[in-house]
Amino acid sequence: MTEDLTGKLLIAMPGIGDPRFSRSLVLVCAHQPDYAMGIVLNKPIDDLTLPQLLSQLDIDQQIRVPERAVLNGGPVGTDRGFVVHSGDFHCDGATMDVGQDVCLTATRDVLEAIASEDAPRESVMALGYSGWGAGQLETEIAENSWIIGDAAPDIVYGDEHSLKWGYALDLLGIDPARLHSAGGSA
Repeated sequence: MTEDLTGKLLIAMPGIGDPRFSRSLVLVCAHQPDYAMGIVLNKPIDDLTLPQLLSQLDIDQQIRVPERAVLNGGPVGTDRGFVVHSGDFHCDGATMDVGQDVCLTATRDVLEAIASEDAPRESVMALGYSGWGAGQLETEIAENSWIIGDAAPDIVYGDEHSLKWGYALDLLGIDPARLHSAGGSA
């Protein structure tokens, strides 16, 4: 197994081969020998905002919730919600620490907090997640499907979804125009 990638960012290479992950950025939320799980951070769901979703779930909005897009977190469990948020919110037994000031909660508690004065300082809502079985992610990395990067706050919580992929590559000093769809290895 490669190093623990929890809290890292997977940046899709142009030749990833799966159109669902074309130009995707995935925050790795858990990485164990038998599985890995992450949330896509740059694929908004058309015509679905956080206030709309809260209304659909009958969650009372005590404050004006920002009109942020709900993300397509990945192809697995698309009927389940996941909130990536800052560390100032924690629900015992439900919140996972992902990285420095980055957590993941998948219970109604975090949605109720977002709709109140107790909202985490930063958050992003996703439906679904990305998952890999034992050794699957490591194989994809070895096949040059993903570049590993650090999860900067602007990437995790930012709203400029169409620019995030290029920005993540820029942080690594990689010019997206120079990437080739057929990766190589040195």
